[in-house]
Amino acid sequence: MRTALLQMTSSDDPAENLKTVQRMMAEAVASGAGFVLTPEVTNCLSGSRTHQQQVLRLEEEDPTLAALRDAAARHGVWLLLGSLGVKTRDADGRFANRQFLISPEGDVVARYDKIHMFDVEVSAEETYRESDGYRAGTRAVVATTPFAKIGMSICYDVRFAYLHRALAKAGAQILTVPAAFSHVTGAAHWHALLRARAIETGCFVLAPAQTGTHPASRGPSRRTYGHSLAVAPWGEVLADAGTDPGVCIVDLDLEKVEEARKRVPSLTHDREFDGP
Repeated sequence: MRTALLQMTSSDDPAENLKTVQRMMAEAVASGAGFVLTPEVTNCLSGSRTHQQQVLRLEEEDPTLAALRDAAARHGVWLLLGSLGVKTRDADGRFANRQFLISPEGDVVARYDKIHMFDVEVSAEETYRESDGYRAGTRAVVATTPFAKIGMSICYDVRFAYLHRALAKAGAQILTVPAAFSHVTGAAHWHALLRARAIETGCFVLAPAQTGTHPASRGPSRRTYGHSLAVAPWGEVLADAGTDPGVCIVDLDLEKVEEARKRVPSLTHDREFDGP
């Protein structure tokens, strides 16, 4: 399966970000991609909850989702929207950080809400409280397609090995980890974490990423790490998009999943233990 990772520098303007995705999708399809993936918060990267309340929509009203469902159908490709920020009907007004898998017919065949919230203090100058604006998901998701079973996760989820092991044991052959990774933690941990998840599970790991400094009309700007990665089940980095926005093409051979798992069948070696 020829796959395209779209590396973006999303702003806080959903309409402008949609134009970028549509242009990149066309480029990916022209390169022969049948599976296209976008980063986390494709539609709006913003640190202002007030601005998000103004521009985000409920899933059924979201113009980005509607337009990209149409684009997937027009191009006849599978599309993984790494995530969109969408409104919910929760009483506290928090959003969902939601990933969508869209078929070549334009249908939403799976959706996943990010489970692990990025509530961290990277430094005195860089603090995040994702749970202030987003509610955590509660359900892991494996989606079935004609070419592979796909285990869905988002960004900070990558630090929780048990989630990805559960996805692999449920049949996933590809793990998706779209991200808007901090440039500080990205430089320290991004490659190591993604390679570890691939090696532990014998899965391909596809991680389209946000990159660079993100323009913001409201609130502070934010900087992300980039380096969209495709990692093979044996741990080899098949593609690294660096730090510039663009389309990264990689060909996946799904036979490599079974090959890696036969060589080291660790998914079958779980044992119960006591303590600590």
